[in-house]
Amino acid sequence: MTVQDIRAFNRFYTNVIGALDYSRHLYAPFTLTESRVLYELAHSPRTDAADLRTELSLDAGYLSRILNRFEQDGLVERAPSERDPRRRQVTLTERGRETAALLAERADESVGALLATVPEADRPRLSEALHTVRTILSEDPEDVRRSRPEDVVLREPGPGDLGWIVQRNAALYAAEYDFNADYEGLVARIVADFAEDHDPHLERVWIAELDGRAVGCVMCVRDDAPGTARLRLLLVEPDARGLRIGDQLVATVVEFARGVGYRDLVLWTNDILGAARRIYQRHGFVLVAEKPHRSFGQDLVGQDWRLDLHGTGE
Repeated sequence: MTVQDIRAFNRFYTNVIGALDYSRHLYAPFTLTESRVLYELAHSPRTDAADLRTELSLDAGYLSRILNRFEQDGLVERAPSERDPRRRQVTLTERGRETAALLAERADESVGALLATVPEADRPRLSEALHTVRTILSEDPEDVRRSRPEDVVLREPGPGDLGWIVQRNAALYAAEYDFNADYEGLVARIVADFAEDHDPHLERVWIAELDGRAVGCVMCVRDDAPGTARLRLLLVEPDARGLRIGDQLVATVVEFARGVGYRDLVLWTNDILGAARRIYQRHGFVLVAEKPHRSFGQDLVGQDWRLDLHGTGE
């Protein structure tokens, strides 16, 4: 790896994303830097001018000129900070929020068009490569994880995603709870049953995606009891925890199950999965039974949880 290798990549990538002519690329009168300032104002809880300058590594005078222009155009308002009157708090106006949303929509469309040219089979490799570059070149590895809940996208599974569910469940439960291969076999059967025979109107799988890579999943399938759905295989990658992805996945299952007419939503888990149980409780699930058992190479206490989709959950 040489300096010239990185410079060549920079030239290539700036052409790919249209960084040299960003306003024309997105059909908007903003440079790449101005668009990034609008994005931070729309998403970051830290909206002091000093915080923006530090976050974006911008010269104070340059940022001030950008904010002056935004204020003249009615996109932002500035006032003394509630935390420190010596600092200036910057907030988007209604027009500013609409502008930021429009830019985000056009950026999504632009990147979506680029991604559409990448074969499905190559996308996991591309995602992993991008994540590797960010991790290696970040001054602070934790900086890569400064994502926000709104950066998470829930989508339907694509080619390879069902296999990913099996692999990640097996790997994570082995690492965190010392489960043996019996658990991988159970997950593989659940996923295979869904892949081979499911009703797309009544049964769904969701993949949580962050920065182009899968970081979580959940499944909603029909239960044997009439009018009952079952939540299965809730999982969130360790480095994506703290973004309320589990809550988002469970809420999506509850909304889907209620919307298609199920009366009850049930699930089975084990008492050692404390974080997952707290998520279920927050969404109104009630513990209805528990029983000790020996499974996956461990002594466990299995638990059955239930949510009344048309009542109080009690």
